[in-house]
Amino acid sequence: MEAPAYELRDLHGASRAVAYLTLAASPYVLVTACLVPGISALTLTVAFSIGIFMAVIGVVCWRRPAVLPRAFWFLAPPVATMVVAGLNFATHDASTGAQLFYLWPILYTANFLSRRVLYANLVLVFAGDAATVFAVLGTQKGASDWVAMVLAMTMAATVVQSLRIRADRLRDVLEQQAHADHLTGLANRRYFDEALAAAGGWAHRTDGSLALLTIDLDHFKAINDTFGHAEGDRVLRAVADALRRVAGDSGVAARLGGDEFVLLLRMGRRAAVGVADALRAAIADRHDLPGGPPGVSIGLAVLPGDVRTVADLVAASDAALYQAKTSGRGRVSVAGERHNVDRVPSFVPEPRP
Repeated sequence: MEAPAYELRDLHGASRAVAYLTLAASPYVLVTACLVPGISALTLTVAFSIGIFMAVIGVVCWRRPAVLPRAFWFLAPPVATMVVAGLNFATHDASTGAQLFYLWPILYTANFLSRRVLYANLVLVFAGDAATVFAVLGTQKGASDWVAMVLAMTMAATVVQSLRIRADRLRDVLEQQAHADHLTGLANRRYFDEALAAAGGWAHRTDGSLALLTIDLDHFKAINDTFGHAEGDRVLRAVADALRRVAGDSGVAARLGGDEFVLLLRMGRRAAVGVADALRAAIADRHDLPGGPPGVSIGLAVLPGDVRTVADLVAASDAALYQAKTSGRGRVSVAGERHNVDRVPSFVPEPRP
C-alpha cells in the first residue's frame, strides 16, 4: 500500500529517529571538529554551532515533538543529507565511515515517508556524496567509490521500504479482523462503539442528526432449532447483506452478537424511517432461505430529537426495539412514537411431531 505523497506515517517513531540522530551526531561533530588538523577558525565555529543546534533539536524531538511544525519532519532528511555532505566536504573526508552517515536520511525516509520523497532524497544523497568523493579522491577512484555507495544505499532503501510495505499490509489485515464480525463481515461491537463515539463528536460539532436502528430477528431460536445452526447462519448473513445494501456510504452496520444488529446513520427521523422500511423490504425480498424471509423488529431513536448523548441514543433505540417486540413483532417502533409498517411475514415454524 503506497502512502500519499506527503504523509507522515508515525510521529512518535519519526521524532525518536531524529532525536537519536541529532543527540548522537552532536558530540561527534564537536569532537571531530577539534581533531581535524589545520581546520580554520571559521570552520571550527560553524562546526560547533551545528553541534549545539543538533543537541537542542534532539532534546525538543525527544521531549516535545508536537511543538515542531509538520514540515519539519519532511525537511529533516534533506537537511541531514546537506549537513553530512557539507561536513564531509569541509573536512575532506571521503572515508567509508563518513559516507555511512548518509544511511540515516535514507532509512528515515524509507520508513516514515512516501516512495516519492524517498527517491528525491536518494538523488540528494548521491549528489552530495559525489561532490565530496570526486573532489577528494579524483575522478577514477571517486567514481568507483561513488558507484559502490549508490548501490549500497539503494539496496538498503529498497529492503527497508519493502519491509515497511509488508508491515502495512499485515497491520491492515489485523485491523480489519479486529473490527469485523467473522460470520457476517459487518462491523463488530468494538468498531461500532468507536464509530458511535466519533459520530457523536461529529453531531456535537455540526449540529447534525444521528439515527440508530437496533434490529432483532423474530423467532431466530426457532429457525436454529428447526433447520440447524448452519441455516441459521445463512439467515444472519442474509440480514447482513440487506444492511449493507441500505447503509449507504456514511452508515455503519454492525452485528453486536447473536441475532442483534445495529445501523448508525447520519440523518434525521424521517429519512431513518425510510431506511428502516427499505431494510425490511430488502430482507423480505430473500426467497432462498428456509421457511422464507425472517421477520425483524426494529427500534429507532434519533439524536438530538429524542436524546442528547450517544449513550442515551443506544438506550432509547433498545427501548424502542423492546416496544416493537412486545407489541407484536415484525414492525418498526420509533422512540416516542410507534411507526407501524406493513408487516413482513414472520417465520413461525410448525411444531415438531
